[in-house]
Amino acid sequence: MREIFKRVEDGLEIIIESDMNAYAYSNKYGWLLSVFIKFNAADESQEGFEEFLETKESLIIALEHDEKAKYVGGRTVDGWSELYFYADDSKGLDKIVADILAPSNYIYESHTVRDGKWDFHYKNLTPNELELAHIESNKIIALLEEEGDLLDHSRPVEHYISFDTPTQKDRFVALLPLDGFVLKDEISSEEFEHAIAIVKEHAVTEEVLFEVVSRIFELIKEHNGYYEGWSTTLVSKEA
Repeated sequence: MREIFKRVEDGLEIIIESDMNAYAYSNKYGWLLSVFIKFNAADESQEGFEEFLETKESLIIALEHDEKAKYVGGRTVDGWSELYFYADDSKGLDKIVADILAPSNYIYESHTVRDGKWDFHYKNLTPNELELAHIESNKIIALLEEEGDLLDHSRPVEHYISFDTPTQKDRFVALLPLDGFVLKDEISSEEFEHAIAIVKEHAVTEEVLFEVVSRIFELIKEHNGYYEGWSTTLVSKEA
């Protein structure tokens, strides 16, 4: 399952695609193949973008043939599309890449290094806790959009937070209201023994949720809590 998220490194925004199931292959594949392709989606037509995606998938299929390698993710940064594979052997990989990319006329380069511990994947392709929260947030936004939600309309949004101990929870609650948040409920269940729901009115666009979730996450971590997601009601034209 491939997930998309954003990260900022050295002032540059990077779009990262990560196969969330990739670690299942970590005991089998110990060579990292990096393929860099000069391609800026922002400068391309829809037709050019689709052509690139077809080339990318052709490369993935060719390298994954006979389970020789596994595509584990990619990064888009500064006009380059970076594709990463882990393989069982370094031999023959560059030839497979050339067979697919040389006829395409893309500027590209590739190289292979030993990475038995998957250090590169962990540092550069694996989402951290906050990035995972943004991934799940974007899934909710996509579902709302499919239902015709007016994403830019403000409405009450509930955010859920859990803690390991009641003391951690009580200290956090004592700081409310935080940035306009108010406590709605204290939650105790088999899954979350010490949890709360806080609510604030805001839009549910990707940009707004990115800022809101990032801010909540910062506050939560000061009190050793865990962000558990958010929910809201549908706002549509019919409503």
